[in-house]
Amino acid sequence: PIPYIPVLQGKVVGSQDRSDRFLWDLRRLVADDVSYKYVGGLTEVSHKNGLTSWLENYGHWGFLGEFLQYGSQADEVGGEFWAEGDAGDIENRAAASSAHIYGKIKVSAESHTSALNTFGRYPAMLKQRGDRFFTEGINNTLLHVYISQPDDKLPGLTAWFGTEFNRLNSWFFDMDIYLQYIKRTNMMLQQGQYTADVAYFIGEDAPKMTGIIDPVLPKGYSYDYINGDVIKNRLSVNNGKLLLPNGITYNVLVLPKLQTIRPEVLSKIKELVQNGAVVLGPKPDRSPSLMDYPAADKQVQAIAAELWGNIDGTTTKINRYGKGMVINGMNLQETLDMLKVGPDFTVAQNDPVLFIHRQLKDGDIYFVSNQKNDTVSLSAKFRITGKKPELWNALIGGVRALPAYTQTANTTEVPLQLAPNESVFVIFRENAGNGDIAKTNYPAPSATIAINTPWTVNFDKALRGPAKPVIFNTLTDWAVNDNDSIKYYSGTAYYHNTFKVNKVEKGKTYTIDLGTARAIAKVSVNGVELGGAWTPPYRVDITKAVKKGTNKLEIKVVNTWINRLFGDSKLPAEQRKIVINSGTMPGNLEQSGLLGPVKIDVIEY
Repeated sequence: PIPYIPVLQGKVVGSQDRSDRFLWDLRRLVADDVSYKYVGGLTEVSHKNGLTSWLENYGHWGFLGEFLQYGSQADEVGGEFWAEGDAGDIENRAAASSAHIYGKIKVSAESHTSALNTFGRYPAMLKQRGDRFFTEGINNTLLHVYISQPDDKLPGLTAWFGTEFNRLNSWFFDMDIYLQYIKRTNMMLQQGQYTADVAYFIGEDAPKMTGIIDPVLPKGYSYDYINGDVIKNRLSVNNGKLLLPNGITYNVLVLPKLQTIRPEVLSKIKELVQNGAVVLGPKPDRSPSLMDYPAADKQVQAIAAELWGNIDGTTTKINRYGKGMVINGMNLQETLDMLKVGPDFTVAQNDPVLFIHRQLKDGDIYFVSNQKNDTVSLSAKFRITGKKPELWNALIGGVRALPAYTQTANTTEVPLQLAPNESVFVIFRENAGNGDIAKTNYPAPSATIAINTPWTVNFDKALRGPAKPVIFNTLTDWAVNDNDSIKYYSGTAYYHNTFKVNKVEKGKTYTIDLGTARAIAKVSVNGVELGGAWTPPYRVDITKAVKKGTNKLEIKVVNTWINRLFGDSKLPAEQRKIVINSGTMPGNLEQSGLLGPVKIDVIEY
């Protein structure tokens, strides 16, 4: 390389083409060494000391590597997303693809990182984005951030970044029901193997921290990014599908709109096509490298001529080679239709629903997420047939049948109803024919008991709440209360009431619907703790505690620190009791408390 050193100062050596090829080789060398020597070296040292390695396989503002290869050399790989904004749009797919193509089960994410709005977030606000990134492959949630609290001054130490997952946050000791949802979802999404239809080759240029989805992926299909290393060393073909050693398959390999590819990668693509693979993309015409120049260019051109044949992208779009074919001039939907590969998951075009599919040895797992803050009713088609659907609810840990469904030769259609931002698992395990379309998957209550009587509410005097119980004749937002000790209250309150059941019917489910609660609610009936609700639908199963006659009801509700911060910001400095080291004071009060309406529904599934 010594003759080409002047190129590093912007000089041309030999020709512009030769100089560009030298720079390409240098960048590729750096990316390879960052992966194999830096990350691989760290992993080797870690193993010698009884440790494993973990990294987030991307970088901003000067990343030198190739994101898929960079992640390959760590034991575990992770992405990142923020509680709001666009951070996570590329990072999590980068982590998931690297894990999938290199055979790693866990895909972590630094989750719910944030800036400003100190203490303003609570679990329901985090759910939509958390569930979105579950559908992109994340299955090991790492909450960001826990800041150690050396003393008990409230609300405690914070930073400008991160959601306040620490012991002094008002809802910290009640977020166990949120964590149960996270843990159940993580566990489910670590089962089996990810199911995808398309592998997008990212090309060989470096540095690179994301791929390009071109042509666009049709709705209802899934994909991974894939690199040259995996194409050369890990891909094979089985029954016309690209196959990884871990069992993940792809129907189509999509090439980027680049003119360059190294001959060793194209040679492997030729072998894959010969064995039955389908490749979609433009014809390359040279190598990007100085290695074996100009012979490498001629080798690329010769292989490309065999694979692309007479394809011109207009009158001729397909060239069959061996057992497979190369396509150019079609979009992905046309390609998949030609291969008779229907969508893996289908809903109406405008339904705001995302999904991920994992295949088990004896069944299939679909995670279906409503990304809209409204209830949606869906007619969901799954690329499964011959098995009956089950609804697994990670919010409550419940499993029940979905009796109403229909099957075709290739799909199972299941009516679903999802509350705002609700996500569910639809599982296919047991062999079955058609369902019973005369039944419903979401039966209406056979009886409803409205709770309209006054509530006795106990606040915490130590947190400057009312010293005596307060009667709420109707359920209202604390933030609009005339009593400042309620209006500016932050902490836990206990709502007490009773309801009467004339008869407990065996085989029916008794559910309390809280309407809305801010931010987390937990329910006890007749002294039995029954769990709680932190996101729509705010419902809790009370079947095991309900009895004939009068039932005692207690609902524990905790809000955020926002209202106390706002209230103290109105006081003279010497009267303030809060201790906070970072962040800005809130500009408005926040809706808080049990808002209702509260009712008991009796349902027979």
